[in-house]
Amino acid sequence: MSRLAGLTALTVLLLVGCAKPARNDLYVLMPGQDGKTGTLTVESNGQRAVLDQPYAAARVKEPGRVEAGAVTEQEARQTFGAALEAQPGRPTSFLLYFLENRDELTPDSQQLLARVVDEIARRPAPEIVVIGHTDRVGPVPYNDTLSLRRAERVRDELVKVGIAAERIRVEGRGEREPLVPTADEVAEPRNRRVEISVR
Repeated sequence: MSRLAGLTALTVLLLVGCAKPARNDLYVLMPGQDGKTGTLTVESNGQRAVLDQPYAAARVKEPGRVEAGAVTEQEARQTFGAALEAQPGRPTSFLLYFLENRDELTPDSQQLLARVVDEIARRPAPEIVVIGHTDRVGPVPYNDTLSLRRAERVRDELVKVGIAAERIRVEGRGEREPLVPTADEVAEPRNRRVEISVR
């Protein structure tokens, strides 16, 4: 092969290697677990498509060309199935209630604790936040301490069934964040609670 032919072949290889790959970007608006959707705007070089319905789609094959349309749920799952499966589970919240002026769960909340444990067990690397609260009966410093004791009590119950303590963060908020606003010194059972967030 001549030197000129070799340079020509090398130039063609370099041009092919540097060519931009063809685009075929697909955007699909997926519904949330509750079936609701937000809005997604897809824009390319000034052309845009607004997606505001479940499974609305837009495809960009070249800059400045946005093709709006829709896909079926099955098509979306086939295309994005691996990515959807890799998403972490959505956070789940629970409320557990306590007996007045104590760090003891109500009987109903004792039963609900089993559901909390089941939710934690479903997650490979759970993060758990436990926040204790009180009603507005009693002095603020006392309620701060009681709210923390309630959160620690729930943490201890979770640790007893095998949840790693380092995965659980506890906080006490006292009477500062009532679920039901009341005047000072009003007993409100729904404010005597622990909020648990599992993600």
